[in-house]
Amino acid sequence: MAIPRLKEKYKKETVPALMKRFGYRNVMQVPRLEKIVVNVGVGEAIQNVKLLDAISADLAAVTGQRPVVRRAKGAISNFKLKAGMPIGSAVTLRKNRMYEFFDRLVNVAIPRIRDFRGTSPNSFDGRGNYNLGITEQIIFPEIDYDKVEKIMGMNVTVVTSAKSDEEGFELLKSLGVPFRV
Repeated sequence: MAIPRLKEKYKKETVPALMKRFGYRNVMQVPRLEKIVVNVGVGEAIQNVKLLDAISADLAAVTGQRPVVRRAKGAISNFKLKAGMPIGSAVTLRKNRMYEFFDRLVNVAIPRIRDFRGTSPNSFDGRGNYNLGITEQIIFPEIDYDKVEKIMGMNVTVVTSAKSDEEGFELLKSLGVPFRV
């Protein structure tokens, strides 16, 4: 299997740049992508279970991996939600699939967002991990717009081995994430 384009870019360009920028002595100190978690919450799945199947199919098409159905942890009577009901789906990507998805996300999907001015540099969690909210799943070219039952948003969490937000920011910036200035 071929090495993903973004993984080669990381090894050849990003690692030396980050070693110089932060003064790392060892290559293993350089922050790297560990995993990407793509999560879709479908609150309307309480009334329409088939909607969850459609969203899971869209998520599988986007990520190239079958999603796991997430279930409610507790009951909330105001929302007619019982414990154990399916309310969302999620995918955890690692290794080559992670790099392939991240490459498509940064270079193909994000530029297709309407009125896009850059991603927020304030969405780091304090440990170098980044959260990105996407309002429409139709920005991915893998999804056929005519077959979409309902436009849903998704949350993309990029988990890195960075120790601080500054290191995580520089890592993602060097990998091509278009941050707002």
